[in-house]
Amino acid sequence: MLNDPRSHGLWEKTAPPPPKTGPLAGAVTADVVIVGGGYTGLSSALHLAEAGTKVVLLEANEIGFGGAGRNVGLINAGMWVMPDDLPGVLGPVYGERLLDMLGNAPVLVKMLIEKHGIACELEKNGTLHCAVGPDGLKEIEARAEQWGRRGAPVSILDAVETARRVGSSAYAGALLDMRAGTLQPLAYARGLADAAIKAGVTIHTGSRVAVTERNGDRWMVKTATGSVTADWIIVSTDAYSTGPWEQVRSEQVHLPYFNFATVPLGDNLRKSVLPNREGVWDTKEILSSFRMDQAGRLVFGSVGALRNTGLSVHKSWAKRSLKKLFPQIGDIEFECEWYGKIGMTEDALPRFHKFAPNVIGFSGYNGRGIAPGTVFGKTLASLILGELAEADLPLPLTDPREPSFRAVKEMWYEAGAQVAHFADARF
Repeated sequence: MLNDPRSHGLWEKTAPPPPKTGPLAGAVTADVVIVGGGYTGLSSALHLAEAGTKVVLLEANEIGFGGAGRNVGLINAGMWVMPDDLPGVLGPVYGERLLDMLGNAPVLVKMLIEKHGIACELEKNGTLHCAVGPDGLKEIEARAEQWGRRGAPVSILDAVETARRVGSSAYAGALLDMRAGTLQPLAYARGLADAAIKAGVTIHTGSRVAVTERNGDRWMVKTATGSVTADWIIVSTDAYSTGPWEQVRSEQVHLPYFNFATVPLGDNLRKSVLPNREGVWDTKEILSSFRMDQAGRLVFGSVGALRNTGLSVHKSWAKRSLKKLFPQIGDIEFECEWYGKIGMTEDALPRFHKFAPNVIGFSGYNGRGIAPGTVFGKTLASLILGELAEADLPLPLTDPREPSFRAVKEMWYEAGAQVAHFADARF
């Protein structure tokens, strides 16, 4: 996108084309105007339109331009925070409510894909959270026990079974989560957009919001070429926020994350490397993730930005790491490379904000955008439709607050990942 092959990489190369859209022109009216064409905005638009609401969605660039079109494609349940820790952070009511909603969020993703016939390479065989060493094994055992008490279909695999499923003997075990799965993330976003348009939503791309004005009890949202007047505004710009909702970006620390995609593996290798196509990530502090796409490309990623010296450092590390994990693959070439930004909040949990009367949004997905973004979009629609009261939301209302030393932390994440991968590649 924007003539940058490192923005969306493999996903832009293999996704079905987006529905035809264009910039906003002139003055229009709607019941709800949604700002941002990622999972949250598109899910909100779809669910509102299906209930008969007139919706206009404005996207500054293209559908799925932000994290929705760049991520690994893991449909995860829950957040990074341990299940038992959530009630301690949010309180017992919100904590268990959020766990329940996000634990079941992958079900909504799969239902929407099937209902609307979205071609996005959906795989339903779960994910594997792989343990690196004894400490990693303790971590996943604790996570499995805590989810298990809540009835989640999770289980611990021993090192032998993990090696069989992954194709590598590098791990002490794995947590198999059958709620989860994988998909082609940009294809999913474009599919949601197509479904929303068919339901009656008007989507305008290339329509960056410049300013908002309150006119009586309605809002006017202005772009460079037009305006939308509506009763409600949904802000779904998250880590890529600019303009009137820059504060959403400012309350998050950007963590860069890259992915490399190999050329398609041969049939024999596909039988030994992720034969069931689970998505994988490990327990390292600077984690790695990998999964297989439908054509047999191995998508391998970690923390870091593919720019300046980072490109050569991370590429060298990725090749060496793949060779260590999967010696059967040998030397292999990368077909695509790309990276994006993960927005991290101080407590690694999402936020619900009310920016002004009838201006609302969820944000701060901390690298878990697919399922949470989809279910939070539906939740915002339910709130506007009066099906859900604000007191029944899965998160309390909070004000955006910039974390201390945000800029320093962002520089450290990018530089620190380079240092770690440079050192790791040499030993």
